[in-house]
Amino acid sequence: MSESLGMVPQSALAIAVAAPVGGIYDYLAGPAVGAVRGSIVMVPFGGRHLPGIVMGAAIGDVSVAKLRAVESLVTLPPLSDALVQFIERVAAWTMAPLGAVVKMVLSQPAAFDRPPQQKRYSIGAPAGETRLTTARQHVLEYLAKTEASAAPNHQAATGGVTAAMITAACGASQAVINGMETAGLLQVKLVSADQPPPLPRPDLNHVTLTSDQQQAADHLRGAVGHGFQACLLDGVTGSGKTEVYFEAVEAAIAAGQQVLILLPEIALSAAWRARFTARFGVPPVEWHSDISAAQKRKSWRFVLQTRASVVVGARSALFLPFSRLGLIIVDEEHEHAFKQEDQVIYQARDMAVLRGRLDNVPVVLASATPSLESWVNAGKTGSSPRYDYLALPKRVHGAQLPDISAIDLRATPPERGRWLAPPLVEAIESRLKAGEQSLLFLNRRGYAPLTLCGACGTKVTCPNCDSWMVAHRLAGRLRCHHCGHESRPSKDCKSCGAKDQMQACGPGVERLAEEVLIRFPEARFSLLSSDTVGTPKAAEAFIQSVTDGEVDIIIGTQMAAKGHHFPHLTLVGVVDADLGLAGGDLRAAERTFQMLSQVAGRAGRESRPGTAMLQTLEPENPVLVSLIAGDRDAFLAQEAAARQAAKMPPFGQLAAIIIASPHEERLFEAIRQFAATRPHFDSVQIYGPAIAPIGFLKGKHRARLLIRADKSVNIQHILQGWLGTIKLPSSVRMQIDIDPYSFL
Repeated sequence: MSESLGMVPQSALAIAVAAPVGGIYDYLAGPAVGAVRGSIVMVPFGGRHLPGIVMGAAIGDVSVAKLRAVESLVTLPPLSDALVQFIERVAAWTMAPLGAVVKMVLSQPAAFDRPPQQKRYSIGAPAGETRLTTARQHVLEYLAKTEASAAPNHQAATGGVTAAMITAACGASQAVINGMETAGLLQVKLVSADQPPPLPRPDLNHVTLTSDQQQAADHLRGAVGHGFQACLLDGVTGSGKTEVYFEAVEAAIAAGQQVLILLPEIALSAAWRARFTARFGVPPVEWHSDISAAQKRKSWRFVLQTRASVVVGARSALFLPFSRLGLIIVDEEHEHAFKQEDQVIYQARDMAVLRGRLDNVPVVLASATPSLESWVNAGKTGSSPRYDYLALPKRVHGAQLPDISAIDLRATPPERGRWLAPPLVEAIESRLKAGEQSLLFLNRRGYAPLTLCGACGTKVTCPNCDSWMVAHRLAGRLRCHHCGHESRPSKDCKSCGAKDQMQACGPGVERLAEEVLIRFPEARFSLLSSDTVGTPKAAEAFIQSVTDGEVDIIIGTQMAAKGHHFPHLTLVGVVDADLGLAGGDLRAAERTFQMLSQVAGRAGRESRPGTAMLQTLEPENPVLVSLIAGDRDAFLAQEAAARQAAKMPPFGQLAAIIIASPHEERLFEAIRQFAATRPHFDSVQIYGPAIAPIGFLKGKHRARLLIRADKSVNIQHILQGWLGTIKLPSSVRMQIDIDPYSFL
């Protein structure tokens, strides 16, 4: 395949089609004669009409007589060669079909069409002998005044004003406007109804930075415009990392470049968005699942045309068609939400570094609890650093880090049927008396994780998964958190027929709220979970109510740990600090340390000191010992040593193969094939195939294989050679997960 950026042969083109298929396909150029690498085209594919990307000259492995022709060349600028290379590299690394990655980039085919048109009016021919009514006179006076005062950003500067603007300004009806148009008094111009977002102002507002912040900001500003480099911005909670990387954003905007900022929980970005707007005068362009299709269509087009300056989004924003990218920021880079777990399986943090390298722009990874991968890449374990490292060790405004302590549930357990231990109850009571806020953290949605029969012990399970149904009493439903199946709860056992014997076991945040209501009946409390706060608008309202002091006790899941700044919050109580430490998850300890550090960091972020209390049955656990001692670096060193000894990431490589089928016998047929063809290589171990920990999920039987390899091994090459020998039975599907985060 040609890598040339120039003209490709006119007779045929190699095109990657936006469909989950591997490889590229030759097409006759047709109307795409003169297309270059990166041009977007529409092509026939099977019985469909799909977009695709010109990758270069035709491969030539199919005779020209058999080729179909390109249907149309999209009249938009070609994708940058850096983006086309990014598509190829992501597909190669993840072993996903090339077309599946292309589909992620060309996710808005509506943006390829001409945008909706809108009439714009300006003053036409002189009235002459045409009779001017009072209404017509008012319209002409308004237009004359508007055109005389039109500023560069005023709508009149784009070629006139809309009928709605005329009506609002001088009360003229559409009939009056139409009559003036017919009489030639108004000049009409058709323009795009899609108006680009206003540009941020880099010179609008500046905050006074601390010396640590200023040093880090100067480094990041200096990196903009000087090629690729990755930088780990490591700042404790409340140290002002956002204001530091805003300095780099300002530098990129001033240089006329585009900026991409990735956030792990876009639904909870209301406070961040408000800070950006205060700093730059306008909100950023947003890209996530909650924005409308029309807004996505406009934003995608404006990004390609370089008319969108700053985009903040979820991981999928990484695949937007930036043409003048100058800076990438991954905020809360440690967050596991950056791992895409279906279709194209990728780690957005790592792919952001790849995109920065290909676009030759700096990448900033910001966190208070860096991932072990970034920590190692910054050279903090003694290896040669691949990333720059910037530290913000202190909170701003003189605030102190919270005091963290453990509540040993073996010594001071809650009363029977309760979940809050006496020391935590006393701490909440003291905060209520002082007019301060408390946060109770339990990373478990719903009312109870398990419902069982008190007579026969039967557990209520999902019919589609090997998992328990979670009770959600606020919704009056039982829900499976894996597949979303719902059912109505019953007090009677369907297995043994016993009446009124179904019992809720264990606490979720709803059950915790029930206890708070009983213990503190005068307190105002609110739930923060994806069940109650699922959209940016709901999140904004929730955060505002807490900031305004309308909530005394917040009861939250992991959503409560996501970078919120609650000025009156001085106590964090973790109800089950051991949750997440058990099991065979490679990153269980790291994930638990990060989550507990982050949620503890919500306390005492302003002048009043903060306290975090961790309820645990194992206070001697190394994770909790390091957390209580405030020695994060010791924990990371210990975790790195353990991973290095086992040759696990980031010191080795892992890949998972997941096979699934609705038919159990066909799954076992595939398992036998994998077992019989398993290759043998030095420095490579293959575990499995074996039935997955969740062997039945979303109506499919599942098995897994895990491949571990040394860093020097080309694990993709090994997998390609092996999997190419396997012919899966019909209805059996396979997924490859390079560097898996889930082991279910």
